[in-house]
This record gives sequence, C-alpha cells and structure tokens, in this order.
Amino acid sequence: MTDKWLSLSGAAKILGVHPSTVRLWSDKGILPTHKTQGGHRRYKCNEISLWAESNQMPGEIEPERMMQEVIKNVRMQISDGHLQAEAWYQKLDEDARTQYRMSARSLFHGLMTYVATNGADAESEAYAIGYEYASRAHRYSLNYVDAARAFLFFRNTLIDSVIKVYREANMPSGQTAEIFGKIHVFTDDILISLLQTFQTLNTGR
Repeated sequence: MTDKWLSLSGAAKILGVHPSTVRLWSDKGILPTHKTQGGHRRYKCNEISLWAESNQMPGEIEPERMMQEVIKNVRMQISDGHLQAEAWYQKLDEDARTQYRMSARSLFHGLMTYVATNGADAESEAYAIGYEYASRAHRYSLNYVDAARAFLFFRNTLIDSVIKVYREANMPSGQTAEIFGKIHVFTDDILISLLQTFQTLNTGR
C-alpha cells in the first residue's frame, strides 16, 4: 500500500485539498512529485503520507476555501448597508437589485479563472464580464456613470475581501501584492469593456 502510485487527484484526496492546490505545490517543488514519460504527475503514497505528517502549510490558501471565505466576506459587507446607501442601487426595483447582488459571484469566478490561468484568455473573459455589467445597467435604465459606479462598488468590495482573506492567512506580502496587481489589471479591462459596450448599446438605440 505504501508503494502505491497516486494520480494528482488521488494525492489531493489524501492531503484533503483541491487538486489545483496539489498542482501548485508540485510546480513550486514543495511536494515530492514524479512524472511519467507522457508528462503526467504521479505521487508515491508513502511519500505523500510522510510529507503530510511533517509539513503544515500555513499561509497556503486552498482555492475552494478561499472562494468561500471571500464570498462570505463580500456578503457581510453588502449586508452592512453599504450597498443600500448607493444612489444607483436606490433607482432599481427588487428584481434588478437581486441581479446586482448576484454579480459579485460571477465577478469573483472570472477573477479566479484569470489568476489560475495566468491571464490566458483574459481579454475575452474581461470583455464578457464587462458586457454583462453594461447590458444589465442598460436593461435597468441606468446611465453610464451609474453603470461604472455599480461595477466599482463590487470591484472594490471584492478587492477588500480578497486582501482581507490573504492577510488573515498570513500570506507573504509579495504574494499579496501580486494578487492585488492582478486584480487591478483584470478589473480595469472589465471597466473599459463595460464603457465600450454601454456606448455601443446607446448608439444602437
């Protein structure tokens, strides 16, 4: 049993983390990894068990747990009354408000995809999210200023939540700064897409 070879998902199951976390640790050289001739990662059960006993990873955030913590933090900030105080939000009916409250999750999923793929397909991802925000604002008769303010509210709430989770997990300052920079690059592209789409929608009226 101790000489058994494990796949990436098998190692993740033993370690109790998401497979993407095992992939990250392997790429960093943190976790003992072997590769087949075809380039697939394989792990020895005894090495993984020994590693798990002797290594605790403070500061490593398992992606699914991070998502849960950030979304929970975003919900807390929204429920604190900050959202209800926004002038653009007060213009919306209850259906529109529900749609906007749900938009924080889609924004976060887009951001996590962007970070996980190191920016691959970032342009199309940013465009899609920007289009979503613009079309929603247009549908509910918000002007472009209110559309931008709505996006910035959720963008800033998300940034505050991600940074809070990273700091509470005692992530190194370099990694915190890196994720902070990626968030800004990605969300700036979304904002540009939002404004361009809003202009196109208005022209098409």
